[in-house]
Amino acid sequence: MKILVPVKRVVDANVKVRVKSDGTGVDLANVKMSINPFDEIAVEEAVRLKEHGVATEVVVVTIGAPASEEALRAALAIGADRGVLLEHAGEIEPLGVAKALKQIAVEEAVGLVILGKQAIDYDCDQTGQMLAGLLGWPQATFASKVVIEGERAVVTREVDAGHQTLSLRLPAIVTADLRLNEPRYASLPNIMKAKKKPIAKRALASLGLDTAPRLEILKMADPPHRKAGAKLASTQDLLKNLKQQGVLA
Repeated sequence: MKILVPVKRVVDANVKVRVKSDGTGVDLANVKMSINPFDEIAVEEAVRLKEHGVATEVVVVTIGAPASEEALRAALAIGADRGVLLEHAGEIEPLGVAKALKQIAVEEAVGLVILGKQAIDYDCDQTGQMLAGLLGWPQATFASKVVIEGERAVVTREVDAGHQTLSLRLPAIVTADLRLNEPRYASLPNIMKAKKKPIAKRALASLGLDTAPRLEILKMADPPHRKAGAKLASTQDLLKNLKQQGVLA
């Protein structure tokens, strides 16, 4: 079975994001970029399935500028076998991503697609669900455990009431939650090996898909600053303060 793992290059999770002064977007100048953390978890899970003899090959794919190759190399260093870079300048929305992934999944004849549940830049949490809808495949989101049993994937997922276990007929779509695994540290030898692994590059436009944006971002702004708190000496002072603010009658 071949596993496809889409990955995305995003602002590193440890970087404080800055909005441009004109409010047109996020300032990416001289900002550290990394593979999306949820996608890294998805890659780790796919590599573990391969190590357990369940999968024969792990293919990673990304959409973006040539610099997005960094995310593919990071995934290859974890243990993926090869990458696909769909070169595209500008923004692309989840529906456009899902359309492209559908075509790659069909071309590669994959048996399982594992995605991060969301990207930490826009937090859309849509691509996996849209891909499942376009392909007509069963899906399990927010997976915290994945077990392959013959022609089915048994997925434990986190829901509001606890845990839910689903049995999916393969091929299927799974989106990874934080508790699915802890990605391994990419050793220097594996990083060097990743530089030699193949990455196929092609223009997104060559797929002949309509990936034009449907949404327009009117403005971005920093969240309002929180006011400083105050220390009160007693419960009576707290109640008095709340009444003055109109919280209590």
